[in-house]
Amino acid sequence: MSNFNRLPAEWEAQSFIQFTFPHPESDWAYMYNEVVTCFVDIINATADFQPVLVGCFNTQTVQQYFNQKTKHPIYFVQVPSNDTWARDHAAITVLKDEKPVLLDFTFNGWGQKFEADLDNQITQNLKTSVFKNTDIKTIDFVLEGGAIESDGEGTLLTTSECLLSKFRNPNMTKNQIEDYLKEIFGVKKILWLDHGYLAGDDTDSHIDTLARLCNSTTIAYVKCDDEKDEHFEALQKMETQLKTFSNSNNQPYNLIALPWPNACFDDDGERIPATYANFLIVNGGVLVPTYNVPQDQEALDIIQTIFPDRKVVGLNCKALIDQHGSLHCISMQYPEKVKLNIS
Repeated sequence: MSNFNRLPAEWEAQSFIQFTFPHPESDWAYMYNEVVTCFVDIINATADFQPVLVGCFNTQTVQQYFNQKTKHPIYFVQVPSNDTWARDHAAITVLKDEKPVLLDFTFNGWGQKFEADLDNQITQNLKTSVFKNTDIKTIDFVLEGGAIESDGEGTLLTTSECLLSKFRNPNMTKNQIEDYLKEIFGVKKILWLDHGYLAGDDTDSHIDTLARLCNSTTIAYVKCDDEKDEHFEALQKMETQLKTFSNSNNQPYNLIALPWPNACFDDDGERIPATYANFLIVNGGVLVPTYNVPQDQEALDIIQTIFPDRKVVGLNCKALIDQHGSLHCISMQYPEKVKLNIS
């Protein structure tokens, strides 16, 4: 694996975005119409920027939800799935001598919390229909895409809570995991965030809910100023640690705080993980989750200042956080060198 050169940053040019459409027998059953509306809105918005691939339980059924004209095509491919979190079950693309290789890591339901046998096979099931001209490597290492952030220049940002979970790769030490990630992704520096969590999060603190690399010198992160909030202490510690980080050129980061949304709850009164850090960078745009709370516009304005040359689009993701994820979690980008070959 030592020949793998580079893990591209999300802000680099992309070929398409992959989604996995929810099916009626999944955990979404009790609010299926609501989540379908949310997915359709997000997929249509994405297709205004670039092509979209949608994995479907039934292509004919799912296509009926789409009648809006988009600037770019939406491709529907039938593939079995357990759930909808493409960020974590889709392939992670590395460039080997600038040629794309899809790394199909093991997905075990965020540390064996949920059934994931079908989701773990999605990349292989797309091999002949979508990825037939792209090299795929099956990797015997548990890793979800939401657990890592890359600047494309040799720095990886992650959380120790997730990557050191005893239910992911229990036979490896932190040093072994770090060496492995450096080798497979070609990175020189790994920044381990040791603090920060969101109530209702099932991922063991995925980095994409807490802190995001926006360019090689900028990190956007969630900040809680309410001392009475259960997140206050952990997120204060996270902010303090972020201030100690530097990139592969040993430059300190420009840290930009994202607003803390009013607490959101599900129908059972359980707090659910609303976070503005879960945005998706697309070609020429940034799609930002909103939650019908007063802080939505402030978050959009701040993210627009971070990405002045991109169109920032807010999308209502209240339905998604009812199942403990958000916009970035349901999507996976592929670099422009990965070609879609729909058959």
